[in-house]
Amino acid sequence: MMNDTFLKACRGEKTSYTPIWMMRQAGRYLPEYQKVRGKVTFLELCKSPELCVEVSLQPVDILGVDAAILFSDILIPMEAMGAPLTFSEGHGPIFPEPIRNQAALDRLIVPDPDVHTGFVMETIRLLRKELKVPLIGFSGAPFTLATYLIEGGSSKVFWETKKMMFTQPELFHNIMEKITECTSLYLQAQAKAGAQALQIFDSWVGVLAPCDFKEFALPYVQRIISDLQDTGLPIIYFANNGATLVDLSVQSGADVLGLDWRINIGDAIKKVGNKAVQGNIDPFALMLPKDKLRQRIQNLLDGAKDAHGHIFNLGHGIHQFTPPDQAKIAIDAVHELSAR
Repeated sequence: MMNDTFLKACRGEKTSYTPIWMMRQAGRYLPEYQKVRGKVTFLELCKSPELCVEVSLQPVDILGVDAAILFSDILIPMEAMGAPLTFSEGHGPIFPEPIRNQAALDRLIVPDPDVHTGFVMETIRLLRKELKVPLIGFSGAPFTLATYLIEGGSSKVFWETKKMMFTQPELFHNIMEKITECTSLYLQAQAKAGAQALQIFDSWVGVLAPCDFKEFALPYVQRIISDLQDTGLPIIYFANNGATLVDLSVQSGADVLGLDWRINIGDAIKKVGNKAVQGNIDPFALMLPKDKLRQRIQNLLDGAKDAHGHIFNLGHGIHQFTPPDQAKIAIDAVHELSAR
């Protein structure tokens, strides 16, 4: 029997308790993950379906979350486009050949997701055979993916990205067009392989002013979500650091809006209206003593009582030094307190 509480909440249907999963739940804070990761590089792990299945299942088995998320990385399709990608300990992802002119962009392809990222689709097919909870597939959002290609990796100020937006808007939009086409096909392939919901991660979009979000980022998210309508799957759009963008994010077409912790959930729900919300406890609040953590969770559940649907989650990924026991306390508390 499938526990479909998460999918019901996505659709705004009544649930007997509030479902919970955690961003980055398959990852570094779990000793079981570290054991798998100790044998391979990060990219090797991402490209090995059997290992991806193992680490995707870990938080479901260990913590009892209500949804699994495919283990992968948002940059996998960018590498498939032909942008060389490396991961370095301590520095994260690096694109040694940044895309800063039309010639560099022209060298990138729009990959066939089944051919160039078939390992992701195989992971989804294998996971569906094992899981008793829904499987979330995902991608990065075009703006966030573009920042990596343009900057050549992570950035604090996004100088190259914003410089291009404001001085070469046509080039910037061309990059966004190509990434959008790639991402749309990639998510459609995940749906076909068996993903039961899809989340679009816009990790860096919070660096934009609302007017620039509206011009340079939102139309591309809207296009992807519109392309995914035929799948019938719930779509979650998560704009990290996007408390100032909630009213615009509502226009994305997503069924569920992911919220970070910088906004009061009740205030966000008023702006969101007829959509479900996902979030939004500060990941570091998992470090609170048990009674304080339970109180924080109760307050959040109370704040979300008028939501069209609520999926409990962190406001961003779980921090790698979080003790798994603390995550388990939070998950059990959400289940217990919301069922009352």
